[in-house]
Amino acid sequence: MHRSEIDSLHAGQAHWVPCVRAPRRDWEAMPGCHKEARYLVDRRTMRPSRERFPTFDSRAECLSWIMRHRSELNASMPDAPIRAVRLDMWLLGLDQLPG
Repeated sequence: MHRSEIDSLHAGQAHWVPCVRAPRRDWEAMPGCHKEARYLVDRRTMRPSRERFPTFDSRAECLSWIMRHRSELNASMPDAPIRAVRLDMWLLGLDQLPG
C-alpha cells in the first residue's frame, strides 16, 4: 500500500502495520535520520519507509509476516526491533503507548 491510499481503507476496521524506530542517529538503514525516528516497513525492499507498507487485518497476521521475514528484516534494519502496531495509532504518533 502507498501512503496516498490510506483514505481507501475501511474506517471501521483496525489495520496493522510493521513499524520500526531508528536505534541511533544516522542509522545505517536510514542515513541522516534522527534517533527514534519512526518508520513503517516497505514489503518489497524490507527497508524503512514512510510511503510504502503492507497492511494486515489483524495483529497476528502482521506478527506472522514479521516472523516469516525476520532474517531479511534484521539484515536490512540492524539493531532495531520490528513491531506490529495499528496504523491509526502510528499515524497519530501513539504507537508507543501501552495497550
